[in-house]
This record gives sequence, C-alpha cells and structure tokens, in this order.
Amino acid sequence: MSRVVVVGSINIDLVVAAGHLPRPGETVVGGTFARHLGGKGANQAVAAARAGASVLMIGAVGSDADGDESVAALRAEGIDVSGIRRVQAPTGVAIIAVAPDGENQIVVASGANSLLSADDASLTNVPVGPGVMITCLEVPTAAVVAAVVAAARIGMQAVVNPAPARALPPEVLASGAILTPSAEELLAMTGTHDIDAGVSSLIAAGARAVVVTLGADGALLAHDTRRTSIPGREVAVIDTTGAGDTFSGVLAAWLANGHELGDAAAAATCAAGLSVTRAGARDGMPSRSAIAEALRA
Repeated sequence: MSRVVVVGSINIDLVVAAGHLPRPGETVVGGTFARHLGGKGANQAVAAARAGASVLMIGAVGSDADGDESVAALRAEGIDVSGIRRVQAPTGVAIIAVAPDGENQIVVASGANSLLSADDASLTNVPVGPGVMITCLEVPTAAVVAAVVAAARIGMQAVVNPAPARALPPEVLASGAILTPSAEELLAMTGTHDIDAGVSSLIAAGARAVVVTLGADGALLAHDTRRTSIPGREVAVIDTTGAGDTFSGVLAAWLANGHELGDAAAAATCAAGLSVTRAGARDGMPSRSAIAEALRA
C-alpha cells in the first residue's frame, strides 16, 4: 500500500452557517451551529487514507476530551496515530463562519498544535523508502522545516500546503517540495500580484512544482517552465471548508501510489470538487473508488 506521513495540525471545528460573512465589527445573527473534527493536518490524513494510502499522523493534542475524540476518529479511519503526542495545552480549536455560497472565514486557536516540535517532526521512526510526506503551516515553522528535511533524508517526496499563508523558509523552498497553495495564498506568500509570477518565483527558489488551487476553476500545475490547467467540475457547493485539505491529501495518496504529478493533480482536483457538496471539512471527503468513478465520468 502507498505510504503517506502527515505532519500537521489537529483541531476541533466550531462552525456557524450564517446569512453572510461578517464585516469587521459586524455581528451576524441567526446562523446554525455544528461541531466537526478538523485541523489541516488531520483532514489531509483522512483524505489520504480514504484515497487508499497507508497513513501515519504526526501531531499534538491536549490531554482533554477533544484530544481523545480527535485521536479516536483518526484511528477509526485506519490511520496510524502513534506519532500523536499528548501535551499540557488544550486541543486546537477553529471557529468557522460559512456563507450560503459555501465561502468561509476561519480563526484558529492553535493550542496543542503550537507545541509540535522539530523533534516530533524529524521522522525518526519512519523507515527509509519511497512515499510522500505532507505538512502545513498550522504548526510551528521549526516542525515544518524538520519534516521537509527529514523527508528528503529518508527518500520521501515532500508536499507542503502553505496555509495559513506566510513566506516559506529557504530550506523548504530549496528542498524540492511540491507546494499546494490557493491562488490567494500564493500571492500573499510571494508578494506578487500575478499567479504566473508567483509560481515562477517559487520554482526558481527550488520547489519541484507548484499546484495552485483555483476553487471552481480547478487548478494550475506549474512544473519547470510548463503550465497546465486542470479544469474544475460543476457541483452544488455546500461548504468549501476542507477542500484544500482534500486536494493535498489526495494528491499525496496518488503520488505515493506511483502516479505522475499531472494525474495526481487531476485526481486531487476532482476529489476537492466532490468534498464541497457536504457540510464540514471531512464529511464530503471521497473514497478512492468514488474519485476513480468521477474521473471516468
């Protein structure tokens, strides 16, 4: 089975569906509330596992009921949770507002995620050999750098989801990682005003490839000087929360299974489209068979 290691965040999502997203200083009344399991890292692990990968999750949760629930849910997905450390801090929480068109606003209290260390992320107990390591920026930069460096050392391809957006350290860019930003994240992290200029700067700095997610418009794959557009699919959007995590997780699973980057990006785009048709970050994440069926359609 294809091997994926996820170094990332584990959160509880508190979601309010509102008539519109609040403007600064505005209170929006009348929404409905739901509680979901989340965290970019944990979501990516679930997406990869459902897409058929053998997944190890490395992260941190509190010694609280939220931590118990989060770990149990990942274990129920068939994910190896031996890399999750219990710490003396609350399990991370995300507060999410969702508009009728599925767009969202997210505020995160990192909690235990902020205590994930470089030692935790060093992949010490991961055997040498092929596979894919995914990480994101909801954990400390030192852990991200350690994970990317360790992945190169043991022969795994690194996939870095640069979200929430911030400039990446040179060590990450020079590592030959595949980056999976949204268009907004790409422009924010590169300081550019043009997608092509942004991806060109990241590839010049050492990224193996950049796959920019474009929502309903699909994705743009940038590899060397080549640019490939991957079309999106028309779907009834309910909630976009977790679509980017679905994309990164499925991309990693497809790559780990030996698929070429273009095929993996197409599968990831398809899966992300399927994921937004249900509320919550994970509820719409498709199985490998559902992705394969949608790709044939």
